[in-house]
Amino acid sequence: MAIQDSATITARLRRHAAERPEHPAIICEGRQVTYAQLHRASNRTAQALRAAGLTPGTRVAYLGRESEHYYDIVLGALKAGVVLVPINWRLTAREIDHVLRDSGARLLFVESRFRAAVDRIREELPGLAEIVQLDAAEGPVAGFLAWKAGASDTDPELAAHTDDAILQMYTSGTTGLPKGVVLAHRTYFTFQANMARAGLDWIDWLPQDVALVTFPGLHSGGMAWFMFGLVAGSTNVVMPMFIPEEAVRLIREHRVTTTFCAPAMLQMMLDEPAAGPEAFASLRKVTYGGAPMPALLMRRFIAEFGCELAQMYASAETGSVVTCLTSAEHVPGGPKAMSAGRVCPGNEVRILDGEGRPLPQGEIGQISVRSPAHFVEYWGNPKATEQVLHDGWLDMPDAGYLDEDGYLFVCDRINDMIIVAGQNIYPVEVENAVRAAAPAVADVAVVGVTDERWGEIAKAVVVLRPGHELTGREIMVALRGRIADFKIPTKYEFVESLPRNPTGKVLRRELRDPIRPDLTPSS
Repeated sequence: MAIQDSATITARLRRHAAERPEHPAIICEGRQVTYAQLHRASNRTAQALRAAGLTPGTRVAYLGRESEHYYDIVLGALKAGVVLVPINWRLTAREIDHVLRDSGARLLFVESRFRAAVDRIREELPGLAEIVQLDAAEGPVAGFLAWKAGASDTDPELAAHTDDAILQMYTSGTTGLPKGVVLAHRTYFTFQANMARAGLDWIDWLPQDVALVTFPGLHSGGMAWFMFGLVAGSTNVVMPMFIPEEAVRLIREHRVTTTFCAPAMLQMMLDEPAAGPEAFASLRKVTYGGAPMPALLMRRFIAEFGCELAQMYASAETGSVVTCLTSAEHVPGGPKAMSAGRVCPGNEVRILDGEGRPLPQGEIGQISVRSPAHFVEYWGNPKATEQVLHDGWLDMPDAGYLDEDGYLFVCDRINDMIIVAGQNIYPVEVENAVRAAAPAVADVAVVGVTDERWGEIAKAVVVLRPGHELTGREIMVALRGRIADFKIPTKYEFVESLPRNPTGKVLRRELRDPIRPDLTPSS
């Protein structure tokens, strides 16, 4: 047998298949796959990839919805030593084209509903040697199963090391074309190992857990939640796409014990007719990220979910959790409730000024993180890698500060900062103030728009609760005394909903003026 690091996904899956072969690994749309079945299926996929002539390090792409077969391909790819490139099917044709070109994928797995978009650009992708259509007339994955039908289910047992690249996750592209974030096996081991050594369970996965994967596994957050569950030997309940009604049903039906959501997802689940304490009785812990939780939502969660609540701060580039706000610190209106929590064991956080110098407590600057789980590189883009990753420190695209107790407060993304007459405004602060001052507001996003006099002003894009009426002037009056006058938006737009990406983040670029300058500080 080839030499293996124990901290690899291949070694962990092999161990689960041997020690608890009949334990459910994946449940999707009523179908169940055990760890032994997942191990054998992914072995066959790995052998088929090798038979196709794909050598270690080659990129293989996937464009389709999620299922147990998607994770079969994920695990088969890493067993073959190739790097899987998941393509979010919600991307535009331009973005899909970019990901295929940038990654240099040699083989593409694709669902028929997305095949036409690929065929239009196929001639311009000479490196793409083979396309495997997952579905066919005979069944949802008949094409995929036929493609690997003749392959052996013997484990390839290739040498695997914890620093080997296994995934290339493309960023959401909220500020431009997506970049390929290369992740290694270690990404999914260091957080759990460091928490265990410290004897902490702020965020944890247990072998007996049933974990609902609400974030798409085509996104780094969803992939991480699945991988963390796999490392622990949990059962992962996979959704092809997030539907609030379906999520509530799955939690009840499968006695889900833990899940990871964006606050917006939790809000949608709470608003479902079938929601309530009985529906969520099996949950022991819910983790959320991507945005702070408004006090009203936190109160509803505590009343109806009745389980532990933890917030994580992370990104594709950090590879894992950086900070955590524990369940005990989720006190609506409490002094730490709007923070991202404390730094997790094994990590370090510092705040930098525009020149890269550390700032003292309480001062807002760029968040910089040191974590052993950080990404390997931006694929094919060493300049971009060097701009954010140096001396083991990863510069985040977020602005924030550390308080006197070491809690991290994330103010906003650096490039979302609004500058009004030389004064910095962080949209999240203003958005939280709007929600607190105007209960009729269901959702809000604050963006910078160009102004002849000031250069830029703050604009609030507001979604009202059904049956409520409110004017921009009334919001301005309600905000007086809550935040500084220069932070109060002077322009308002009322809409039915805000544009969001698949992870629930507001697409502010769609709300800004198209000629607004890029305010991202140069490195």
